Amino acid sequence: MKKRIQLLNNISSVIYNKLPSERYEVGKDIQDPHGIIVRSADCLNMEFEDSLLGIARAGVGYNNIPIDNCTAHGVVVFNTPGANANAVKELVLGCAIMASRNVFEATAWAQTLKGQQGVTKTIEAEKKRFVGPEIKGKKLGVIGLGAIGAMVANDALALGMDVVGYDPFITIEAAWSLRKEVKRASSLEQLVADCDIITIHVPLTDKTRDTINEEIFAKMKKGAILLNFARGGLVNNEALKQALANGIVSKYVVDFPDEEVIGVDGIVAVPHLGASTPESEENCAQMAAEQLYDFLQTGNIKNSVNMPACALPPHHGERITFIHYNVPKMVGQITTILANENVNITSMNNRSRDKIAYTMIDLDDSVTERALQELESIEGVIRLRVIKSAY
Repeated sequence: MKKRIQLLNNISSVIYNKLPSERYEVGKDIQDPHGIIVRSADCLNMEFEDSLLGIARAGVGYNNIPIDNCTAHGVVVFNTPGANANAVKELVLGCAIMASRNVFEATAWAQTLKGQQGVTKTIEAEKKRFVGPEIKGKKLGVIGLGAIGAMVANDALALGMDVVGYDPFITIEAAWSLRKEVKRASSLEQLVADCDIITIHVPLTDKTRDTINEEIFAKMKKGAILLNFARGGLVNNEALKQALANGIVSKYVVDFPDEEVIGVDGIVAVPHLGASTPESEENCAQMAAEQLYDFLQTGNIKNSVNMPACALPPHHGERITFIHYNVPKMVGQITTILANENVNITSMNNRSRDKIAYTMIDLDDSVTERALQELESIEGVIRLRVIKSAY
């Protein structure tokens, strides 16, 4: 039986290379999907079908997906970190230069000269109003050193900037990708106090909402430029307006504007163009499809935002996977039931993430219906899945 994939947005056709038609039905009108691929569609009030196993977000942010509800239903949510990193990095650095050089204000003013006489003369006389400093030699603070933040930091060094980063949760992979010249700030307060330009690259969660707030603005270097190409909710709008009025922030460039910031002096509202390149859209779609395909075919999890990373090599026999709460004796209960059925385990992997764990088990023989019922009835098991051939 073919697996069904529902598309909630217009998604690049590259996905069809990763989801072959002999195995998958893919489209917007798919009913009872096993998987969903989404970009910006609002899924927060979505009712999940029992068939749904995974949601792949073709992008990095996932605040349009009800993560807690997905976890409670045993639905794995993926995102595509790094797939749009170059696109966002280019726009961040471009906007940093244009903000520092007052290009936004200058071009808006130039448009007002249409129809006037002596435009060239007026421009030469008035251009001094828009003089702005070069970014070479200035200090850039990067908050969040994931795929995008690391690329911004590295390329800013190439532009001659002094770069400082802050990320208390930096991964080993991200740390290896950073050039050694990137300095480390011991706190967010230290970073904002010293930097001429500050750019934020962290996901929006309950913990990170209002990361840049009144307290942080009070520590900020006067006249700083603030760039936000992550999510609007990371910066408190009321505190921001006060910081602009007080001259603490000279300019705020945001890729996620809302009605509170549109038209405010000192705020440049970019209409969510960070990943709006054909290359980025293809990269995100391809990565989302690959990860969803691998999970549906093999049970392997990579780049999930609500489950631990976990994988086993291809297996031509039966594989069972468990999404369960991270509690003692869970694996022991599972293996005991299998042993009582004389089912031999050939490979196993168990990984946890906070309160949730994921267990993969490869078997020599098929599991009986009675054993499956026993396994599903274990307290704390959220979802059990049987994969007949994991490849």
